[in-house]
Amino acid sequence: MNLRLTSDEVIELKEGESLYTALKKAGIFLVASCGGKGTCGKCKVKILEGDHAARSYGKLTSQERGSGLVLACQTVPEGDLLVEIPKESRLVVGDKIAIAGTKDLARYLKSFGVDINPVIKRISLNLPPPTISDNISDLERLKRLLDEKGLRTMRYSHGFMSRVSETLRSANWDVELTYIEGNGTSDEAIRLSSAEFCNRRYGVAIDIGTTTVVVYLADMVTGGIIDIGSTYNSQMRYGDDVITRIVHATEGGGLQDLRDAVVTDINTIINSLMERHRIERCELIIATVAGNTTMSHIFWGLDPGSIREEPYIPTLNYFPQWKGGTARLTIDQQAPVYTFPCIASYVGGDIVAGVLASKMHRNPEIALFMDIGTNGEIAVGNNEWLMTAACSAGPCFEGSGIRCGMRATSGAIEAVKIDPLTFEPSVTVVGGGHPIGICGSGMIDAISEMFLTGVINQKGKFVAGTTDRIRRGEEGMEFLFHHDEKLHRDIVLTEADIENILRAKAAVYAGITTLLGEVGFTLDAVEKIYIAGGFGNYINVERAIMLGMLPDVPKEKFVFMGNTSITGAYLCLLSEELRKEAEDIASKMTYLELSVSRNFMDEYMSALFLPHTDMGQFPTVAALLKNKV
Repeated sequence: MNLRLTSDEVIELKEGESLYTALKKAGIFLVASCGGKGTCGKCKVKILEGDHAARSYGKLTSQERGSGLVLACQTVPEGDLLVEIPKESRLVVGDKIAIAGTKDLARYLKSFGVDINPVIKRISLNLPPPTISDNISDLERLKRLLDEKGLRTMRYSHGFMSRVSETLRSANWDVELTYIEGNGTSDEAIRLSSAEFCNRRYGVAIDIGTTTVVVYLADMVTGGIIDIGSTYNSQMRYGDDVITRIVHATEGGGLQDLRDAVVTDINTIINSLMERHRIERCELIIATVAGNTTMSHIFWGLDPGSIREEPYIPTLNYFPQWKGGTARLTIDQQAPVYTFPCIASYVGGDIVAGVLASKMHRNPEIALFMDIGTNGEIAVGNNEWLMTAACSAGPCFEGSGIRCGMRATSGAIEAVKIDPLTFEPSVTVVGGGHPIGICGSGMIDAISEMFLTGVINQKGKFVAGTTDRIRRGEEGMEFLFHHDEKLHRDIVLTEADIENILRAKAAVYAGITTLLGEVGFTLDAVEKIYIAGGFGNYINVERAIMLGMLPDVPKEKFVFMGNTSITGAYLCLLSEELRKEAEDIASKMTYLELSVSRNFMDEYMSALFLPHTDMGQFPTVAALLKNKV
């Protein structure tokens, strides 16, 4: 049997194999938030010709089924097929993603009061060639000279020694030694190289997000950012969130699939940066990695299974400094790879990196740090104490679990306005053109606008009779934002969608108030609120406050930091002192498990309304609603 696509690709089909699996094996990936379980309804394909059996249609409407749409993960061919893959169904993970304006990080590094001082050092060595009378081994000859220079505790791995003989002779005994400074412990030799070859020093800082992967290429001498590369995390092929991926790694035996996906993403970026700047592999001498606990475990090929099982204990929180070869990165195989320490199963090294980048741990003022992305993590504290928690908000702001939800890519509705008199919506679309779905910032705008104009009530339920854009769909009541007559595509938010979003924002806000309550503070005591994560770059603060996701405090208290995970990774790439500071942050952080907190569920239930059951916590929203009455 063959599967022929309208793009002229032909794929061989096996009996009993789903279209989703067949396409994935052929390197064609579909959006599948649920990892191909049939529950998200995202992997739609259109059968144009051929017999097939559909185990389930999931969330497809009768209109979609009537047009020939099926779920690829639930459809098995019974003969040759001709299939069309809609644009919104195809997952393109190799695309570059937009990076918010990168500050002058070399200058930002200086603002910490530290100089460029990486753990990697280099020393020039001119060894006397061996003679009949001076006939000690190459290693002893190297040790003798290093002893004279005060480097008496050097360790030499097999990987280092395997290249020593050839390098010394080809360089005519005039070499440079790159080594890791031990600071009280043994130094470790990394590479011998000719003074004329592999003489430049570069490093890579890597942020492994659930959704995106970002790599900074840095000059280890000047501290300057040479270039930046980024892409979507290819692990999305196996599900949107960390839980789905953990299940794939453990129950599905797919740990190596997941590791291969993200390591390939990173190496693809590194290779393109090396080619663009004519950098040799041996000149990439150090790397730092920041990611959440699950991403860090998968990157190193460690079983993440216990992360999702009570009592939620990861394999490790503090990672040894393993090598580039072990990491399978296309950098020098002896290069040290530093992984940021994690705090708990759902608060990882990306948060430690973010707190470092924010400097909140250095200041006496009480500050709140929020990383709003696929997961929701919060930290509160100052230079004396730090407390952190994770909110199980879920990836709905990335489009998962939302009928017409999608990421903030081309075709996504990113902003919404609703006319208070006619209730006609106007939308802004990423990249312009026709909308094909709605992303997180658009959802926040849409719900806030519907609440302001009276389309929905405080419980998030539609107010009957307000406008004929409210209609009954196959999944209940919904609001129509866009109808495309040509493509027979409607973009709606259903009451179930709104309920999902309210649950997510309630978890975030309840996490904030619970965390503050545990240390005896209220929001009035918070001087700064640092918003991190890619999603934070696009949030409209006023709308997020109206939704009840962000606290109702003066706008000047909010500081948008962008991707603090990669910033922290960069800082620790260049500074041994800041690396120690990151370790100190991790050791000071007290983790609060919200699932066993007596107060969290009360706070969560109160936050399930727009913006909250206690309007006293949202005075500006209360005043705005009063003025509209």
